[in-house]
Amino acid sequence: MYKKQIVVIVIVVAIMGYLYHLPVKGLIKREQAGGHTTADASQKRPVANLSVEMVSAASKAIVGQALATQISATEGQLKNAGGGSQKLALQKQLAKQWDDVNQAAPAAFYYQAIAVEENTFESWSKAGSRFNDAYSAIQDTAQQPALINNAIECYTNALKLQPANLDAKTGLGVAYVNGFSLGIGQDGGGPPKGVMLLLEVVQQDPKNINANLNLGKFAVTSHQYEKAVERFKTVIVQKAMPDAYFYLAESYKQLGMKKEAIDAYQKCRAIVTDAAFDKQIDEYIKELKN
Repeated sequence: MYKKQIVVIVIVVAIMGYLYHLPVKGLIKREQAGGHTTADASQKRPVANLSVEMVSAASKAIVGQALATQISATEGQLKNAGGGSQKLALQKQLAKQWDDVNQAAPAAFYYQAIAVEENTFESWSKAGSRFNDAYSAIQDTAQQPALINNAIECYTNALKLQPANLDAKTGLGVAYVNGFSLGIGQDGGGPPKGVMLLLEVVQQDPKNINANLNLGKFAVTSHQYEKAVERFKTVIVQKAMPDAYFYLAESYKQLGMKKEAIDAYQKCRAIVTDAAFDKQIDEYIKELKN
């Protein structure tokens, strides 16, 4: 039950955080990237130093004293451990402990440390995935650039080992898209790298859920709501995802399709059973009905 509650919180935070960071009018450039208008990334955010100790401390405040004490005990063993297999085993234990309570940021740093030692596709890919998840859930915007940079580094290393892997290519595309508004990972002008990577994925796998979901989100931020609708519908046909329904509702609302927006909001609410989130959805529906 505890883990399920944290998953719900992560989904809600990710949705509301994404809406909070939608670009305001006037920050949209009309450059096309495979049919996707690009957003202005000229405002770069400085990259703050971020360590596993910093994110672990914040996560311990979330998971509660009992779990925090267990994790601190493992951290103490790691600090006193020798090198080699003993250290690696404790890093894996800590990564799993943080994963078990859905705290992506500290898990990401431990998976990254594991990947440095093992240099396997699986370890680099898992680290990249957790850094992307941490970016979506983080509330401290000062930490976002460091999380994005690490995600990009991890997925880049994963693709060096398996260049054709679509999951890793999608993960890297997501990291670039997330970092685009922060001025991260974009060399010069032209279409965002992330969008181009995600379009490459859907060309090879048109029904790819993660690529379509994130292309849809990017379409929302660039005010291309018709394109966003098609992306989210492609996702929902395969999997009833709350965030896909939520952004589909937002897209319909912007297109003036009130009935469709209400239906999508209601389907989102049926999946995410969180009282505060349900109340917010009810407010959106009430506004559409008036």
